[in-house]
Order: sequence, then C-alpha cells, then structure tokens
Amino acid sequence: MTETDSGGALLRAVERLRAAAERVQLSLDLPGAEDARRTRGDLVHQLDDYVLPRLRSLDAPLLCVVGGSTGAGKSTLVNSLVGETVSRAGVLRPTTRASVLVHHPDDRAWFTGDRILPGLARVTGSVTHEDDPGSVRLTSSDMLPAGLGLLDAPDIDSVVTSNRNLARQLLAAADLWLFVTTAARYADAVPWTLLREAAERGTSVAIVLDRVPPEAMEDIRVHLAEMLRDQGLDKSPIFVISESRLGEDGMLPERDTERLRGWLHTLAGDARARSVVIRRTLEGALGSLAARSQQLTDAGLAQLAARDGLRGAARTAYSDAVQGVEDGMEDGTLLRGEVLARWQELVGTGEFLRQVEVGISHLRDRLTTFFTGKKGSTEPLGAAIQTGAAALITSHAQVAAGTVTRTWKGADGGAALVAAHPELARASQDLEGRVERTIRDWQGEVLEMVRTEAGRKRTTARYLAFGVNALAVMLMLIVFTSTAGLTGVEVGIAGGSAVLAQRLLEAIFGDQAVRELAARARKSLLAKVSELYDAELARYETVLDEVHLSPEAVSELTAAAGQVEASR
Repeated sequence: MTETDSGGALLRAVERLRAAAERVQLSLDLPGAEDARRTRGDLVHQLDDYVLPRLRSLDAPLLCVVGGSTGAGKSTLVNSLVGETVSRAGVLRPTTRASVLVHHPDDRAWFTGDRILPGLARVTGSVTHEDDPGSVRLTSSDMLPAGLGLLDAPDIDSVVTSNRNLARQLLAAADLWLFVTTAARYADAVPWTLLREAAERGTSVAIVLDRVPPEAMEDIRVHLAEMLRDQGLDKSPIFVISESRLGEDGMLPERDTERLRGWLHTLAGDARARSVVIRRTLEGALGSLAARSQQLTDAGLAQLAARDGLRGAARTAYSDAVQGVEDGMEDGTLLRGEVLARWQELVGTGEFLRQVEVGISHLRDRLTTFFTGKKGSTEPLGAAIQTGAAALITSHAQVAAGTVTRTWKGADGGAALVAAHPELARASQDLEGRVERTIRDWQGEVLEMVRTEAGRKRTTARYLAFGVNALAVMLMLIVFTSTAGLTGVEVGIAGGSAVLAQRLLEAIFGDQAVRELAARARKSLLAKVSELYDAELARYETVLDEVHLSPEAVSELTAAAGQVEASR
C-alpha cells in the first residue's frame, strides 16, 4: 500500500469514515448503549491513533506497545530491554500512571507531534509520581535501535478505569503488541479477551511469558502455545523469561532478555520485516472497519427507532385525547348533571318536554313568552356548559400526560427522560387557565355565528325575542350531543333537551342552517382543543428534540464504510 491514487482514495475514505463515526450520537440509555458508545470511542481512537497516521506515513517507525496485566513486570521488562530506567516499576498498584514511549534520538520527530495518539499530551524529563494518565512521556535512548518505538502502557486490568481504557486505546494504536504475562496468570480471562480481539483484527502479537519456574518452563510454554493456536495466534512468537532475582539496578539478567532484544533489533533494522508487520496489522485494522461500523450503524438506527417510538407514543396519547373529547361531545354526557339542572331551571320538565312534537309554532310562542317574561336567564346554563366542557378537556389532557409517562417508563430509553423531566408526568400547570380561555373564545365564536346567521335569515324579530345568548346556548347544547340533526323520538332526558333546543333553533333558522351551524361549532371547538393539546404534546416533542441524534450521520457512516471496502 503506497500513496498512489488508490492509496489516496483509501485515505480519503477512512477520513470520511472517521468523521461520520464521531457524529453518530447514542444519547438514549438503551440496552447495549454503553457498549455501543465504547465501540464508537474505540473505533474513533484507533482511526485517529493508528489507521490514519499509518496510512499517511507507511515508513514511520514501528510502534511496539508493551501491555499486560497488573504486576506482570512490563515496566521492568522495558527498562531491561533499553538498559536504563525509563519507566517506573514498583510494588504499588497501579504502577504505570503515564505511558512511557522510548525511541531512538533520530526518530524524535515521528513522536513529538500529534501524528499518532493526538489526544494525549507529550511530556519529557524524568518519570514522576504525578504523571497525568492522559499524557505520553517521551524518552529518547541510544540503546533502542532507530525505526522502533517502545511504549509501556498502563495495566489492562488496572483498578483505575481510566488506566484500563487508556491501555486498550494504546494497544489499538500499536503496529505490534508485546503482550506480557506470567506463569501464574497466563490463562486469566482479561488478557485473552484482548488477545482474541487482536486475532480477529489481524494485529501482530508477540508474547512474553515472565517469571516462569525453570522446572515448569516446558509444560507452561507448550500449554500457552496451544492456547494461542486455539485463538488463531499460532504464528505469534513466545519469549520465556525464567523466574530470577533482579539485579541491583532493578533490571532482569541480560541472558533472560537477550533473545527478545535481538528479535526487536532485527525487526527494527530489517525494512522488509518491519513492513510485513506494519502491513499485516494495518490490513487487519482496515478489515475490521466494516463490521465495527455496522455495529455502530445498528446502534445508531436503534437510537433513532427508540426516539421515533417514544415520539409516536406521545402523539398517539394526545390523538386519543382529542378523540376522547370528540366522543364526549357526541355522547350527551355533558348534558347531564349541572348542565341538565340549569336547562331544567330554564325551560322546566315534564309537560314542557312532552310538547316537543305538539307543534313548533305553539312551542315557540310559549318559549317567547317564557324568555320575554324574564322567568329565567341563560347565563347559569352557559356557565354550566363552560364548566363541563373545561372539565372534559382538562380530564383528557391529564389522562394523556399519564399515558405518555407510563408508556415512556416502560419503553427503551424513556425511563431516563421521565426521571430527568418529572414535570411531564402531569399536564402543564397553566392548563386549566388555557382551557378556560379556549372555551370562552369558542363561546364568543358561537355567539358571532348565531348573530351572523340571524341577520342572513331575516329572522330578526324571532331572534330578538330570544336574544343572542339564549340562541347561542341552545346551539352549544346541540354541539354536545350526537342527537344533533336527528328528529323524532326522545333519546333520554339529556338527549331530549338537545332535541328541544334543536327544534327551537330550526324554527328560527331552518333545518339545514342549524345542522351547518352545529357542524361548524363542533369543528371549531375540536380545532381549538387540538391546538391546545398540540401545545401539551410539544413538551414531549421538545424533550425528544433535545436528544441529539443524527440520521444523516448514520447514513453517512454506512456509505463511508462501503467506500473504505471498495478502496482497499
């Protein structure tokens, strides 16, 4: 792989992939979301730390990362390979706090900038106890051959989470893993999890088996080789270091590190051998991008689906609320209780209702006398209708809020949103006031409808006999029952009240006009209720809109991954 046209196309494709991966948002707390975020972070880090830098400079020194479990002797090994103390070793854990990168003085320019590991600061000088884990301490040494960088990483099973995460990041940035384990811990689960990942990605790996009792050396070595073969790492060289006392300088005996040192020096000095290792690891990393991108794509799509599900649940609840109000307007429920009592106060019951079919002119004459005689007022009835309608609308709004909350609590990603926004569990605090204004506005529209229709029908005398308020109240009665537009038999006292009101209006405006007026008034009220509920629904929509997800980034990631595969 060179910087030919095809190499340039691959680099551009990987750069595109990296940008898309970073933009994929995983904001909802779905099952597996934490793993998906880790996948995204690992992917972006490896692209930044290794794949892109290596694609841009294939001739850069080989980076060998020394990794392993707590107490495996990584720092002691690095010091012994270099021949001087460059990394702090000790019995306290965690020992390695900042990463130490040792390089030949001639290779300094390759490591001082942000070509690799751009997210980690560079520090120089002697190792201190206050080293920041987010930094890399650069140390140059003539004892290390040019063409090779040796990086002592934190423990892969460190008690400090940030150290563990950094260890994984550094291993993903390596051309070569120098994996250090011990005779007592070589079968531990954590190292083998990472070794399996290395095998899956084609990463070049060498194993250092440290502190091996001489009498058990052959058995342990054979067993380790079998385990490596089972994981597809049978070509990984194994370097065994026997259990022995450290020298006064804290170094391993030279005879124990001679073979490993010679192998590293040969690798650094042989451009072809170094290129083979680099290309194998790079090809493995590139080959893993499609599957890892697909995992991230699937996670991103799951986030979008979950948000759409939460949004759909909220919209359904408020759509059902509108339907509930519409049903309540048509089933006559509102015309019972207080409304019915006020109507009966106004027109009476019994004999008066039985005369509905006697003759509308006779009935009109009686009602005209009734109203002009000032035996009663429609104001209490209008107030009762307003109160009943407000209760109906408010009740369904509260039910909708409760429904959304219960649904979200039981849905993936919804419980955390409800916990973060407890106010969503109930309707807005100012809902009742807004409902009352809505009803008053609607009643004003009904009054205007009646006034306009009276003028158009030239029924001013009859209209004046009743008054606009009385006629408007009767129209409201018709709106709140499904009997509007029907004639004939009585359908209960509440329905009969609406029939009576309808008969009176028909005597003034005519059958068709009353049906049209009732339909317009009903449609107007439902429109206002829908607008009111839309404002309630917007509280949930706003919360979901603040969940930062990008469908475009998910689509872009899929396209970029395909471009990388096509360019390889």
